Amino acid sequence: MESTGTAAKLQQLRENLAAAREPAGAAGIAKRLAKGIPSPRERIEILLDKGSFVEIGALVRQPGVTDGLYGDGVVTGHGRIDGRPVVVIAHDQTVHGGSVGEMFGRKVAMAMDLAADIGCPFVAINDSGGARVQDAVTSLAWYAEMSRRQARLSGVVPQVSIMLGKCAAGAVYSPINTDVLIATESAYLFVTGPEIIKETTGEEVTLEELGGAFNQAHNGNIHHVATDEKAAFEWARAYLSFMPSNCFERPPLVNPGLEPEITDSDRELDTLIPDSDRRGYDMYDVLLRIFDDGEFHEIGDGVARNLITGFARVDGRSVGVIANQPLVASGAIDARGSDKAAHFIRLCDAFDIPLVFVVDTPGVLPGVEEEKIGVIKRGGRFFYAVVEATVPIVTVVVRKAYGGGYAVMGCKQLGGDLNLAWPTARIAVMGAEAAVGLTQRKQLAALPADDRPAVRQQMVDFYNAAVATPWTAAERGYIDAVIQPSTTRLEIRKAMRLLADKHVDLAPCKHRLMPL
Repeated sequence: MESTGTAAKLQQLRENLAAAREPAGAAGIAKRLAKGIPSPRERIEILLDKGSFVEIGALVRQPGVTDGLYGDGVVTGHGRIDGRPVVVIAHDQTVHGGSVGEMFGRKVAMAMDLAADIGCPFVAINDSGGARVQDAVTSLAWYAEMSRRQARLSGVVPQVSIMLGKCAAGAVYSPINTDVLIATESAYLFVTGPEIIKETTGEEVTLEELGGAFNQAHNGNIHHVATDEKAAFEWARAYLSFMPSNCFERPPLVNPGLEPEITDSDRELDTLIPDSDRRGYDMYDVLLRIFDDGEFHEIGDGVARNLITGFARVDGRSVGVIANQPLVASGAIDARGSDKAAHFIRLCDAFDIPLVFVVDTPGVLPGVEEEKIGVIKRGGRFFYAVVEATVPIVTVVVRKAYGGGYAVMGCKQLGGDLNLAWPTARIAVMGAEAAVGLTQRKQLAALPADDRPAVRQQMVDFYNAAVATPWTAAERGYIDAVIQPSTTRLEIRKAMRLLADKHVDLAPCKHRLMPL
């Protein structure tokens, strides 16, 4: 009798677990096939190390509901990425459209608590219709419970959101408060869909215009758009490889000590900067030569491409990189670029990842539109983030460093620890053309018209030779060293070794006030 009872119970377990794997049954499978999407567990298996996923809460369902489906629309559990533990959740589109109900909320809240308790990254695979309308206030209450738990995770463990399908309403508010958002090209994000907008405001807008991944990336809401789900998961894994498991640990050390001498790739830097200030070059050509293995993991490539942010390694250790891109708006700093930089700097500072600034900027982008969209306040956030950062900061000025651009791009007076410059650097309040136009207007106006172009050019040449040079900054100690470009990679390595144990104690307060 005992064995019969046990056998029956084991059979019941197998049946329940089978039902939990496909809660919506054949109809759910057909729905996925029609959409051409994997199941939530298949998505998790692609993200994690093979065979490492351990599910938690597979048999959870709404109590007191006779037809309640297992899982309640979300799969939760833990596994490993590159051998390190992570907690992961994935919405199940086949159960109430992946919308949030009470048991859904309880499962996700428990998963977030688990990530906080053990100190490991939290990854959410999002494919949700938002709040569960039929659950009314219960759904809203659990959205709030999940959002409140983000405060416990924020800056303590890495939080990653991977956006798939259509993510609407509450399904976008929680992800926007995670560290990074990744989306596939076919994903859509919006608070209210086109139909509701048309009904309430009369505006007509297409799904792509409203919430398409590329448009939302351009708006600064998405940090990377991947071609498909596999690419999105690979990007997430690569991102986490640069991050520590939590703010009390360090990121993994990867291949330290490589290429301890100057290489042919290093020597190419000596001829990379054009002789003419008016000619551009690709900053990526610099970045790929001054860090380990030529590896650079960019974040925010869909917005403000005049400013580049991303991760690299120096002597095997993760660093955050902020660089100007001369090929886009001459590398000028604008409102969107300021938001992008401020977010990235605070992300690195939260997880104690050193910063490297690579500078070639004419300063802040002028214009009426920039003033309208708040370049003052948003630029202030950039300044504030640099001042607030306590991590090691190394700055390399490769060409222009004018005006506010000089200051905010990691200057010593704002908190830079070691500031280096190439001989091609130009450090001044403004460029030669603008300076001559501003300070020599009367002198030029007094000259015969035919003589003005030649005299103006002489003034410009003098300014570039005597004022906008790295030597003036070096003489006054604002630059620690003027270096040969080919030595940059090794100089950054030496600097990071020197600053490895940097520690700053901030004055205690409840929290500081960034311009928002």
